[in-house]
Amino acid sequence: MQARRALGDGLLTSEGELWRTQRRTIQPVFQQRRITGLAPVVAEEATTLVDRLRARVGGPAVDLVAELNTMTLGVLGRTLLDVDLNAFDTVGHAFEAVQDQAMFEMVTMGTVPTWAPLPRQQRFRRARAELRRIVDRLVADRDARGPRRQGVPDDDVLSRLIESTRREPDPRVGATRMRDELVTLLLAGHETTASTLGWSLHLIDRHPPVAERLRAEARAVLGDRAPRHEDLTRLTYTQMVVKEAMRLYPPVWILPRIAQEDDEVGGYHVPAGADVLICPYTLHRHPAWWPDPDRFDPERFAPDQLEGRPRYAYLPFGAGPRFCVGSNLGMLEAVFVLAVLMRELRLTGVPGRAVVPEPMLSLRVRGGLAMTVHRAE
Repeated sequence: MQARRALGDGLLTSEGELWRTQRRTIQPVFQQRRITGLAPVVAEEATTLVDRLRARVGGPAVDLVAELNTMTLGVLGRTLLDVDLNAFDTVGHAFEAVQDQAMFEMVTMGTVPTWAPLPRQQRFRRARAELRRIVDRLVADRDARGPRRQGVPDDDVLSRLIESTRREPDPRVGATRMRDELVTLLLAGHETTASTLGWSLHLIDRHPPVAERLRAEARAVLGDRAPRHEDLTRLTYTQMVVKEAMRLYPPVWILPRIAQEDDEVGGYHVPAGADVLICPYTLHRHPAWWPDPDRFDPERFAPDQLEGRPRYAYLPFGAGPRFCVGSNLGMLEAVFVLAVLMRELRLTGVPGRAVVPEPMLSLRVRGGLAMTVHRAE
């Protein structure tokens, strides 16, 4: 996988026993019991985002992608790492350079030598060094808190990774594994949710009846209070909107896999061990399962519309053993943030400003999402 040079052997790119070890280390942090306890943190960060945007009412357009990335980094830091990630103001630019390089290597299939002194390659090396510096700082700050009980990690990803990687016989291998894991978590844990929310807001702006129904649901379910975990199942239409946005613009738009057995797909022989690319962006628009597939229609995800649809016609979080470990937290975050935003504000796109997908490691809005902020009526 070409992304391995950019992300190392983190959970997204590792294979075999290393991947299984990583998954076992991280999985407990995403248990439903713990996600329930994290709901107040997500609600606080959503409220903080609304407060920042409310200060921009009547002003020039705001880049919603930048605002959403700040918010999702805040959630990631507080819920999974117990740190303030927004204190590291270089994270966003570093990830942009890393993603650019990863996509370049995927498109060129590694034919461009990595040692070539191209500006793109030099920018990537600086970004990778900066991300490693940030990760090393996170680990050092956690160590500075003092000793933990032997063999009993704190209940967050950072502490569990520290305990796991320190069991490596070679400290250099452990340090590399720690960096790879945290860089992967930092990228996958914030940009995918920000992407989902950005595309949701763009689609809602273009469909006023959807916006009105969302606002009515948020006010009926939440009133004027912050969302609680039990509200997730009550915000049914909000969930439908998020799912439909992920159908049209899946944050992870391509999934690299390895064929486990010989097979035939569309008349083509696929040998065991072959690299296979699955494209949810295309799959989610297959007319056999999605009538009028380019139309934004949250009703596709109404309970009475789900029967008869193949399980693997919809893969926003992947499928199988490598199903996204953070899917429950990501869905909770997207639904809560969207509900609070719609209750309080009306966000409108800038006339004449094109909104174009950019297929990086996640499906982003190219150049950001410029929107003006208004108070909701």
